[in-house]
Amino acid sequence: MAILLRPASWGLFSWRGYCSRGTLGRLSAGFVEALKAVVGSPHVSTAAVVREQHGHDESMHRCQPPDAVVWPQNVEQVSRLAALCYGQGVPIIPFGTGTGLEGGVCAVQGGVCINLTRMDRILELNPEDFSVVVEPGVTRKALNTHLRDRGLWFPVDPGADASLCGMAATGASGTNSVRYGTMRDNVLNLEVVLPSGQRLHTAGPGRRFRKSAAGYNLTGLFVGSEGTLGLITAATLRLHPVPEATVAATCAFPTVQAAVDSTVHILQAAVPVARIGTIVGHVGDGNFHCILLVDPEDPEELLRVQAFAEQLGRRALALHGTCTGEHGIGLGKRQLLPEEVGAVGMETMRQIKATLDPQGLMNPGKPEEGTVLRLQEEGHFRGPRSLSQLLCP
Repeated sequence: MAILLRPASWGLFSWRGYCSRGTLGRLSAGFVEALKAVVGSPHVSTAAVVREQHGHDESMHRCQPPDAVVWPQNVEQVSRLAALCYGQGVPIIPFGTGTGLEGGVCAVQGGVCINLTRMDRILELNPEDFSVVVEPGVTRKALNTHLRDRGLWFPVDPGADASLCGMAATGASGTNSVRYGTMRDNVLNLEVVLPSGQRLHTAGPGRRFRKSAAGYNLTGLFVGSEGTLGLITAATLRLHPVPEATVAATCAFPTVQAAVDSTVHILQAAVPVARIGTIVGHVGDGNFHCILLVDPEDPEELLRVQAFAEQLGRRALALHGTCTGEHGIGLGKRQLLPEEVGAVGMETMRQIKATLDPQGLMNPGKPEEGTVLRLQEEGHFRGPRSLSQLLCP
């Protein structure tokens, strides 16, 4: 298989070995055929428009497309794809619904994007012990529709109809998390395909407990790992009874400031969300999303927004909070991660990464790098460009 991509002398970490950037970064024809042999020809695409669709999320980070996109239909195919790519030194980028806000799906070194949305089965429902097992293509709304007649629901709601395994990968939360907790509190077990193609059940095969009574909490390790340690191919989730009643009301405020003040006062009356000032956004389990309107054609405004976002993150850290809420670190918060966890924390993360992904091919260029990167100088932050260029450079 090695002859499909590169001679063995090209080295373990040389990602340039499997493609030529002079030919638009395409994989060799032989390697593409090998991908098709795993999943079938209709489930592999190297078309530019498809690659561009998979090279960005809903953030303002520059599109960085993969070299190919594949759609596996089962975990066996995912295992074979991982082993094939890893054996040839090809980066692997997991993809769900693409609703993230930190550039977590950008293929900064090219590679193969594994789109998991066609694995969309609810594998197992256990209403008697309030648990369900879902494949990575199952979204939050699809699961709750399935549960509607059971008197159960999955309450973690980040706003978007994200895939549940994607929510696990980013450690998502939302406005219901004050009552029900975040994804970290509601993921009981994960099936993960490691870079080598091996399958890991983080709490043991078939177990419906959050963690083993002994040993390391492997489930907690992969929740929030953002595709840098493996591909989540199934999640066992905790379900909850549907509430006795839901009350909704609409009211008008004279100003936006009055609406914000009222929201903060209500939250603080029930749960003291300490030190959160008045700001336009939505508040959940102590994290909030600040909503900013940006003109992508105005370079000065983009720089001001970038500076504001960094200042906001550092202010959260100064208050002993976190620089990121439910969208992970991705590209957008890489420069703040070392400030949050410290040098020892970063080194520990690097060691874990090196153990599970010694070649550094799982979603490369994301938080495990741990260096303070100058995103503007590297071109990862979008500058002014035309509408067509805004989608992809």
